Amino acid sequence: MRKYNQEKLVNSMNGALKLREQINEIIDPLFEQGISNICWLGIGGTYASGMQANIHMKEKTALETFYQNAAEYLVTGNKRITAKTLVVISSVTGNTQEMVDAVKRLNEVGATILGFMDDSKAKLAASLTYCISYPENEQLKFFMVGDRLMYLNGEFPDYEDFYQEMDAHFAEDIAQIGKQADDFAQEFAIKHHEDALHYFVGAGNQWGATYSYAMCYWEEQHWLRTRAIESAEFFHGMFEVVERDTPVTVYVGEDTQRALSVRVAKFLPEICGNYTIIDTKDYALPGFSEKYRGTLSPFVFHEINNRIDVHIEHLNRHPMDIRRYYRALDY
Repeated sequence: MRKYNQEKLVNSMNGALKLREQINEIIDPLFEQGISNICWLGIGGTYASGMQANIHMKEKTALETFYQNAAEYLVTGNKRITAKTLVVISSVTGNTQEMVDAVKRLNEVGATILGFMDDSKAKLAASLTYCISYPENEQLKFFMVGDRLMYLNGEFPDYEDFYQEMDAHFAEDIAQIGKQADDFAQEFAIKHHEDALHYFVGAGNQWGATYSYAMCYWEEQHWLRTRAIESAEFFHGMFEVVERDTPVTVYVGEDTQRALSVRVAKFLPEICGNYTIIDTKDYALPGFSEKYRGTLSPFVFHEINNRIDVHIEHLNRHPMDIRRYYRALDY
């Protein structure tokens, strides 16, 4: 398999899972002293991860949780962010200007900031209330924060059972999905690596990742034009411009919003002959209880998308780390 290192992949995910103890040491006393709400703040891909964490919690919790775009926060502010707010952020480089400026403003407000930095020496790290440094696995880190908060709020009684299964099976299962999906991913890449425009449809805890995959991966890294839309919104505009040959991909996960994506998947064959349905139910997660599959859906999709990216990158002979304008020009 092209650019697939199972040992490295498994070690990366298992290492991220081990951050849970460190996360809990921060979250538990914060919850005990009282927080009024939780804000997931980001820009680009980290903003999208905040969307996922927010909907993940929204399914189960009465805690007030919301996501906030860093650039919008700088111009509009947000009165819901106060000294009693826990703000969770993530950054690979720690020097994205919108994030640096937003954190400065959050400190002026007095909010508590928990940041996940890929680089512990990043500029942003010193401005955080709490900093945890570990590369990649952003969605997993965010979900572990949300899950702990819901557990402490009495809304996740089987928290220990869930993480017992995570520690035992998560990394190996997701790595195996990469293997299982690779042939499909290669066929998909061959078919779509030169699309003039590709539509992506997703819902629930996959919506943020759908938005991010279209924008941060296909547009920013592959330079392919896309549009992403929520499954609930598909029938209110987009479907009028879908034709026989329009490329459309629908992510069908197993969380509470599955029915919204199933509705799109069932309708598409009526108007389109160039659609792809990616359904997590087609992928085994041995060792996991059925009730947890919805929570795991974004991680299944993420690994499938990773395999698609590897093949598009090769077919287009375009390394994904090359940018024309991002961090190359002032904006």
